Amino acid sequence: MSKGAQPSRAATDPDVDLAVPAQRPVVARGLGPVVAVVALGGAIGACARYGASLLWTTRPGSFPWTTLLVNGVGCAVIGVFMVVITDVWAAHRLVRPFFGTGVLGGFTTFSTYAVDIQKFVAAGQPRTGLAYLALTPLVALTAVWSAVWLTRRALVWRHR
Repeated sequence: MSKGAQPSRAATDPDVDLAVPAQRPVVARGLGPVVAVVALGGAIGACARYGASLLWTTRPGSFPWTTLLVNGVGCAVIGVFMVVITDVWAAHRLVRPFFGTGVLGGFTTFSTYAVDIQKFVAAGQPRTGLAYLALTPLVALTAVWSAVWLTRRALVWRHR
């Protein structure tokens, strides 16, 4: 921009008028606490996942059992958690974003799963990569569905 030139109005989004409260950023509309608890929970979950990787190390080039286990356990816990907060306990509005999205979202690691598949393919092990590609969603879905089913059965049994 040359000296004395006025900034162009085209550089801003013409569809957003910050003078209108409904068009202000979401943080300004009360979602700041939600973002904060998701971030805090995500940090806790990621630290727990890192701890698991230190406890159960995976040698380079070997099958990533720790990542598969972490994803399976995280999905099972989310299954139990969702049943508890929807069927049993009226949780505070920040519990679900903190624990479900934050902690468990930070604990499970589908991005590492994708990188592991890429590493298998790059190392000339495409069959192992494809097996892992299929196995992880199968384990994750089986874990969450089983946890939901078992939790609901346990609640029915408890009420008898």
